[in-house]
Amino acid sequence: MSEIKDYVSSIKKTFWLTETVTTEEHNIWKEMTAHLIGEEDLIRKVQEYTLRASRFAEILDYDLIHAHDWLTYPSGILAKQISRKPLIVHIHATEFDRAGGPGDERIHKIEHLGMNYADKVIAVSQYTAQMIMSRYRIDTGKIRIIYNAFTVSETTLHNKKRIFKGPTILYLGRITLQKGPDYYLDMADKVLKVHPEARFILAGTGDMQRQILRRSAALRLKNRFLFTGFLNRKQVERILQAADIYVLPSVSEPFGISPLEAMAYGITAIISKQSGVAEVVHNAFKIDYWDIDLWAETINHLIENPEECAKIGMEGRKEVQKIQWNEAADKIRQLYAETLSEYSKRMEL
Repeated sequence: MSEIKDYVSSIKKTFWLTETVTTEEHNIWKEMTAHLIGEEDLIRKVQEYTLRASRFAEILDYDLIHAHDWLTYPSGILAKQISRKPLIVHIHATEFDRAGGPGDERIHKIEHLGMNYADKVIAVSQYTAQMIMSRYRIDTGKIRIIYNAFTVSETTLHNKKRIFKGPTILYLGRITLQKGPDYYLDMADKVLKVHPEARFILAGTGDMQRQILRRSAALRLKNRFLFTGFLNRKQVERILQAADIYVLPSVSEPFGISPLEAMAYGITAIISKQSGVAEVVHNAFKIDYWDIDLWAETINHLIENPEECAKIGMEGRKEVQKIQWNEAADKIRQLYAETLSEYSKRMEL
């Protein structure tokens, strides 16, 4: 698509050569466009989104810009330059989290530039805030922590329906390096040697799916370690109604909403200490993602003590019912008001 290929030059001609900009702003956008180049489908979609967003930024009337993750940071930067309105960026996950290591340097640069140019940065946890302070050197004064939440209907919660007679352990999420599916397989192997009646479910899809499938076959776990593939919403609810124990062994998890969802169903949760959700829940087991022996011991203990497992699950359910989106929305509205007030004062100078 020629329009996409020419988007950098068109933006420069339309804005940077006709508007009054500071040297800092010019350098930021110059570096941003230098890293938003590539033939990958995702990069091309971000290019297209940025070009289209620039048109809306010119014609719409708005007071503030709120951009979510690196995919929209170029659009947010451009909208701020066009409108001179304040920019808030929301960081749900960094490239370090997603890649489980260095990742794509272009994305790191875009994340860094977006957070630096923003007036305020929302992090979904203290874990994420520490990440962006240490890895990206973002000014602590502009960072605000606003936790995620989860809401589920009461009618869904009361319908517990087993699929297997034995205890059911659930992993629900993308099968990628970040989420630790290989650790889940290792702990399943250990537990099944003690409790062969247990069933481990790996629900989701991802680039490690084939690797985990081959390893489970090599370990001869057979039908005791099950793959569901992609699940729609009704299927997710059905599998949550059947699970006894939920496991989140993420290597790096900025927040992690799925544990809240599982706990809302009365499922006992075991979560990685390397997660944001560990900061907000108390009725859950928290273990370092790499400590496979402790994960296995904890699962064995819960299998052998079903009454304790059920009690912890019910306490977790009560706790999660108090973690509502309304609170997060109120905090974001307050941040909007704070940011707009600071903006108005600057405009009066």
